Amino acid sequence: EQSISVLKRRLESNSSIRKHLISKITATGPISVAEYMREALTNPVAGYYVKNDMLGAGGDFITSPEISQIFGELLGVWCVSEWMAAGKSNMFQLVELGPGRGSLASDILRVFSQLKTVLGETDISVHLVEVSPKLSQFQAECLTGDNTQPSDGDQPVYRSGTTRTGLPIYWYRRIEDIPRGFSVFLAHEFFDAIPIHKFQRTEKGWREVMVDIDPESPDKLRFVVSHSPTLASSILIQKDENRQHVEVCPEGGVIVQKLANRIAEDGGAALIVDYGHDGTKTDTFRGFKGHQLHNVLDAPGMADLTADVDFSYLRKMTGTEVTCLGPITQRSFLKNMGIDSRLQVLLRNCPDPSTRAQLVHSYDMLINPDKMGHRFQFFSVLNRGRLAQYRGMQKNTAPLPVAGFAELDIQ
Repeated sequence: EQSISVLKRRLESNSSIRKHLISKITATGPISVAEYMREALTNPVAGYYVKNDMLGAGGDFITSPEISQIFGELLGVWCVSEWMAAGKSNMFQLVELGPGRGSLASDILRVFSQLKTVLGETDISVHLVEVSPKLSQFQAECLTGDNTQPSDGDQPVYRSGTTRTGLPIYWYRRIEDIPRGFSVFLAHEFFDAIPIHKFQRTEKGWREVMVDIDPESPDKLRFVVSHSPTLASSILIQKDENRQHVEVCPEGGVIVQKLANRIAEDGGAALIVDYGHDGTKTDTFRGFKGHQLHNVLDAPGMADLTADVDFSYLRKMTGTEVTCLGPITQRSFLKNMGIDSRLQVLLRNCPDPSTRAQLVHSYDMLINPDKMGHRFQFFSVLNRGRLAQYRGMQKNTAPLPVAGFAELDIQ
């Protein structure tokens, strides 16, 4: 009965978003792919992220932290490693953008507890940027045992509490509301869901791909190429662009600029993990529903919409006051971080055959080139001073002293 009511609500929300989009297009003409994505994913009444629990085996996608604790543990080690390399600031803010169910933050906080002697008296706090009320509840349960309090009115912090490991934790809707100070920012499968504009090269120059009503079926939508330039096609295409079809995520560019500005001024680092490319791919916009590919224009609000992250664009948008590393494959990053050694330790300490088999399966899922190993990329933004001294001392051929982006000598 409960599943039927959930299904009915989903169908109603799908219908309401589609009707809303069709009436909007009828009134003002075709809309950009970015506007379509924004409505389908974050419409306050019926958007996919606002209404649904989309993570895990029963949802529409499974993320790396859901698959294996090793993933989160190694990212936790990376965070502490960067804090140490940057001079062991007496305050340390762990910031996660779009934290899902809280699995990644939970694994990282466990590492912080295990490394208490390393972190000493450092003032550590946790800051989550989450627009979904439903997901913030999952995160609160996972990270605090629901030991949180909602804030009154339009406060920048809309929920706060204490983690299971005793650290203060806060929830925000916007990056700008996070307090200033040394921060390590994590964005795991965050940038891929930010709305994109799509462009097609034509004989008359660049034109934007828009979403319009299908004239043969007025209750359906279709892609069209705009007849004349749009504001987006005039300003978002790089002058040296040589692809025939391009996806640009200006909102993602603005977010990475905000991170870069904070890292340049306050110190810290950002680690962005997502499926993506370094400026080579063209048409990557797709939908997922029930772990299957789904037509992006069918049933808006019912499916996850996503596009590969263009790391070359993010790199350009960070500016000159920070240093960027990557992208490198998830397989390379996790192997550099010592995933093989960590797996052996867990297997040695695990007598249960089914748990051992699950660990090996998770390891394979994370690093196999045909699974997540080459699909996901790691990209880091660092304070420029982090590598300046090192680069002055070493030859260009020396490995970078940044965990994950160079092999570690693990004894």
